[in-house]
Amino acid sequence: MPSIKYRLRVLTGMRFKKFAEVLDRAHEKSGRSRIWLTRDMLHCARKFGSGYYDYVTFGFWDLTDEQRATYVTRFVSKDLVTLLNDPDYAEIFNDKVKFYNTFRDFIKREFIDCRTASKEEVLAFAERHPVMFAKPAHGSCGHDCHKVYMKDYTDPEEFYRRMGEEDAWLLEEVLEQHPRQAEVYSHAMNCLRLITLLDSGGEPHVIFATQKFGLNGRVVDNYGFGCRVDLETGRICSPGVSGDGSLGIVYDEHPLTHVKLVGREVPMFFEACGMVKKAALVVPRMRYIGWDVGITPDGPAIVEGNHYTAHDFWQLPAQTPEKTGMLPVFRQLVPEYKR
Repeated sequence: MPSIKYRLRVLTGMRFKKFAEVLDRAHEKSGRSRIWLTRDMLHCARKFGSGYYDYVTFGFWDLTDEQRATYVTRFVSKDLVTLLNDPDYAEIFNDKVKFYNTFRDFIKREFIDCRTASKEEVLAFAERHPVMFAKPAHGSCGHDCHKVYMKDYTDPEEFYRRMGEEDAWLLEEVLEQHPRQAEVYSHAMNCLRLITLLDSGGEPHVIFATQKFGLNGRVVDNYGFGCRVDLETGRICSPGVSGDGSLGIVYDEHPLTHVKLVGREVPMFFEACGMVKKAALVVPRMRYIGWDVGITPDGPAIVEGNHYTAHDFWQLPAQTPEKTGMLPVFRQLVPEYKR
């Protein structure tokens, strides 16, 4: 169970303006009165550990208590991360350079840490890769990630100076995307998010898969949408849902390319699943990980790993017409979890 301190921090940090906005959204979507919804939100918070964003994201007003009890909510997610992931190993996933070095066999691209590399090494890297991807060593959700083009600099010295001004940037080779993925959206690497869980015996399982696609010309897919992928067939089996699931924006096709989504095969899906199951065994004290995997013409490559993976985007109404969340899967594979 999350500590009392954590619960108090969440509750005291609740922003009533945001709560009012979410309540209005729930009212518009459900047709229920605000008084009824407020009471029901409080009931769900007490009984199922859900936050107000959980309530509107999962459409809890439309579910029975039996159905609600199957969802991984905010507090349940905290429970699971606390139980399954050893915080002493979290920095491996928080620091991208440590992550790349630990999972080097699965990264499949060259990278360099500008914090520690010499000037000569950085310039040699840039010569080999005139287009690079730059990331902060610590960061998430694609913040401050961008492509670097050597043609934009008057000379290598200017490039090196600018990298020093940026401070602590990780430069990496740009992965080539599989043409089938680029057909849908070509501006970013459209990653698979694969959730792995080591069961009580230490065996890895892929328990959920989402195919993400970018939007609006962005070079990262974080602010796009995700489609559920059937683990048995490797095909997209739900429409796409906006990265902010509480908005309820659903895509039957990509709005830029108009490629239809449901039924589309994800290339090399089973190779990607096999790869992350191997990766999940590298740091076995971190049993519950969300992996972002890019599909290249030569096979899958891990882009990053998340030790506190978001719990919402894989239980959205458009992806769960059966109105059942993921908690039963955790109970089956991790019987020591008792909530």
